[in-house]
Order: sequence, then C-alpha cells, then structure tokens
Amino acid sequence: MITIQEATNPEAYRIAATLFQEYAAQLGVDLGFQHFTEELATLERQYARPHGVLFVAYEDARPLGCVGIRRLDDSVCELKRMYLRQETRGRGLGKRLLAHALEAGRSLGYSTMRLDTLPTMQTALALYTRAGFYEIAPYRVNPIVGTRYLEIKL
Repeated sequence: MITIQEATNPEAYRIAATLFQEYAAQLGVDLGFQHFTEELATLERQYARPHGVLFVAYEDARPLGCVGIRRLDDSVCELKRMYLRQETRGRGLGKRLLAHALEAGRSLGYSTMRLDTLPTMQTALALYTRAGFYEIAPYRVNPIVGTRYLEIKL
C-alpha cells in the first residue's frame, strides 16, 4: 500500500535528502546555481512548517518519491524536488504527491505556487499543466536553456 507522509523527524528528512540526491543525479546537470549542497544541509529549516512542507511517498517502508514546498514570500510558495523513483512512474503517484503539495500550500496560507522545470522533463510539465499551472516569466535565475517557469493560483 502506498502512503504519503509529511516529513517531521530527522529520519524522514534523511530519507528525503537521499531522494533529492537521486533526483539531482538523474538530471545530469550541476545544481550548484541553486545552492543544492546548502539546501540538503538545511532541509528541516526550508521545508518545515509554518513556511514549508516536505512529503515522502512510501510503499510499506520503502521510499518511492518526494515533493516539497518552501516560501518565496508571504503569499507565494515554490514547488521543489518533485521526484519519483523510475520503477514507480506511471502509477499516478506524481498526481497524488502534487495534490498533497497544492493542499499544503493552501493550508499554509499561500495564494500562489510557482515552479521551474527543465525542458527535458516533459512528463512533469504535462502533469503540472493538467493540474492548472500556466507559464509565467522567469522568477529566478536558471542558466539551463529552455527552463520553463509555471505558477498556479491556490
């Protein structure tokens, strides 16, 4: 049975950090421009209530994927690190993780959620578009050509 749990303890954040590292390795790009090493070291601060949240999906005790949201400003949060292990893709879990993230953004009082996605992530882009995200102008620096910037009103 697949469950989605909010990370609330050091072990859950350690598992999420492992998933974040897998995500970064599969991208094939250097995330140094996003201060990725610092992000990993401060997950509990960046992705914790009252300004953020981090969800991990499990099948029994095995981690399958994750998604986080973090504060950009008082009314805008950012969706980050949506990742599913390869063997779990195509089972609707991405849609479930995204639904958890959208609801969390609303419950934390944000009115808008933003994200950026690489041009190679066409499946993710389709998921976001189906959920109601639409393209916007860049809101942060990303040196990867073709990066898409999206938002949704919560």
